[in-house]
Amino acid sequence: MSSIEIRHIVFDIGRVLIHYDPHIPFARLIPDEAERNWFFANVCTHDWNLEQDRGRRWEDAEALLIEAHPDRVEQIRAFRKHWHEMVSPAYVESVAILETLISQGRDVTMLTNFAADTFKEARKMYPFLDKPRGVTVSGEIGLIKPDLAIYEKHSRDFGLSPAHTLFIDDAPANVEGARMAGWNAVLFTGAEKLKSDLAAHGIAL
Repeated sequence: MSSIEIRHIVFDIGRVLIHYDPHIPFARLIPDEAERNWFFANVCTHDWNLEQDRGRRWEDAEALLIEAHPDRVEQIRAFRKHWHEMVSPAYVESVAILETLISQGRDVTMLTNFAADTFKEARKMYPFLDKPRGVTVSGEIGLIKPDLAIYEKHSRDFGLSPAHTLFIDDAPANVEGARMAGWNAVLFTGAEKLKSDLAAHGIAL
């Protein structure tokens, strides 16, 4: 067990508390798997979507792709239009862990790469996102994980002691970014592993 007292617990959101998979609506919109994979590799790519997480407006993002792929207008606009389908369901067991930690009186916040407008929608879809003490949303501040600056800003804004902070994220690069910021961090692979990781840091549920 770690000898460091954990006073602050910071959750990522996507693929930790709620699911994220753009294939969910696009399996219907582009039924051919090979064509769908091409579309995500060449049109609505991960890097393109990440810029919305950094703060780029959807209108500008769509215009950029439509200029390059005028034959794909409807499918490009469908990414934002059907976004709500991509973020379902919530991970019930992870949410239960979050809520248990809060009910124990622990200091829980969230740090997420998320576009500002879609996060507002996510809050309406999932009221538990309002239960932690607060959240840093990348699209609202123009910084994204794993940039060191976003961890430092979260620490400052919420008065965290980095050495006494535990971060939970599903992306290895984001976990490493947190460690570079002086935080403790664990890679999320499922609720049972998270429970054991919390126990290893002296946090019993």
